[in-house]
Amino acid sequence: MSVPAPQIGFDRFIQHDWVAAVVAVRQGAMPLATLHDMLQASGLGKEALSKTLTKLNGLGLAPRDDLADFVERGCAIVGRDEDPDRLAAYAWGVAIAAYSFFGRVAEFVGRLTMLQGDCSSAEIHRRMSEVYGDRQVTKRATQAVLQTQSSWGGVQRVEGGRRVVRLPPKDVDDDTLTAWLIEAALRYMGKAVPVQGIQSLPVLFPFNFTRPLTYVVSRAPKLVLRSEGPSSQYAALRELV
Repeated sequence: MSVPAPQIGFDRFIQHDWVAAVVAVRQGAMPLATLHDMLQASGLGKEALSKTLTKLNGLGLAPRDDLADFVERGCAIVGRDEDPDRLAAYAWGVAIAAYSFFGRVAEFVGRLTMLQGDCSSAEIHRRMSEVYGDRQVTKRATQAVLQTQSSWGGVQRVEGGRRVVRLPPKDVDDDTLTAWLIEAALRYMGKAVPVQGIQSLPVLFPFNFTRPLTYVVSRAPKLVLRSEGPSSQYAALRELV
């Protein structure tokens, strides 16, 4: 009996300013109709508009029940001034928490660019096909995620999109945002992770944490610091402990 390929979930290009609009709508600073006008002005057809709104629902307009509090806290971190770096962190964090496909592309990009700073798009497509099936829909969705990650400032696509270059990571020096991004990674991974390995998690490659992570995890209300042995400490979601 064949095992069906995992669901893709994220298969649309999402511009950075659309996520900013999602945050503004949630904060009551923008009417939903204005976001609709933005999407229509971008040239999306009726079907594309509907599918894009579905993705934006997952990114904050109407999140899953299990992510509603997570999204609300993320929007509060961004704040009304919508700092570009915080907004980029929000977009990335909610995307990897809500869409495992987005997270898997991010993880592969992080792994493949770790040593030399770049990789071929073909290698990312090959890795994704091994997980989600060698289908045209997998290739299109992976391309959409890479385009989205480029718009959000995580990578740069060069040579006509044939190569992906990791951009310098953004420093994260706020304890609350650091904890929220760690929570996002834990939600994506579905398991506890060693604290000493958080900085190098491939799925969080666009960020450089400047704060002491053991301290941040120990103080975060939604995280638990777990000791396993005399020198091993793990970060876990409190709700899963």
